[in-house]
Amino acid sequence: MSSTGQTDTATFAGGCFWGVEHIFLKHYPPSQDKGIIRTAVGYTGGKEDAKNPSYRQVCTGTTDHAEALKIEFDPTKVSYDELVEFFYRTHDPTTENRQGADRGTQYRSAIFYHSPEQKSIAERVTEEVQKKHFDPIGKKIVTQIVPAGQWYDAEEYHQLYLFKNPDGYQCPTHRLNW
Repeated sequence: MSSTGQTDTATFAGGCFWGVEHIFLKHYPPSQDKGIIRTAVGYTGGKEDAKNPSYRQVCTGTTDHAEALKIEFDPTKVSYDELVEFFYRTHDPTTENRQGADRGTQYRSAIFYHSPEQKSIAERVTEEVQKKHFDPIGKKIVTQIVPAGQWYDAEEYHQLYLFKNPDGYQCPTHRLNW
């Protein structure tokens, strides 16, 4: 907890939420006090009438929800800028609606911002990452930067999945790319 007691929320979608959660927690373990306090995987960015979707429903693509990671963090220990850049380092933001073999709108790359300040930071960091890492290789970031909407926690068995199931499927794009 920060000295002011204030926490903030970051929400990212970058493919299968198991891998997104796993890599963030491997590099920012709450037990090491690096700024991430807790995480949850779930669904966001879907149709308004698709309330409380199940994993099965999200996988059909009909609800328009993304598999996402919600991070509660201490901004005095890790900045939102750093989390956005880390998000870009850990997946391929140049593929639309897919990561590796995982295809569908639920696997899209998106930053769901919670304030005008987060929107502006996400846009700035995206531009910096584009120039530094993707312009030189001729690729374009397609990550959506959109307002955070209704959040639905995924089913309990998805929470911390790769920690509970170390041999579970992990998309090969969820690694440090630079």
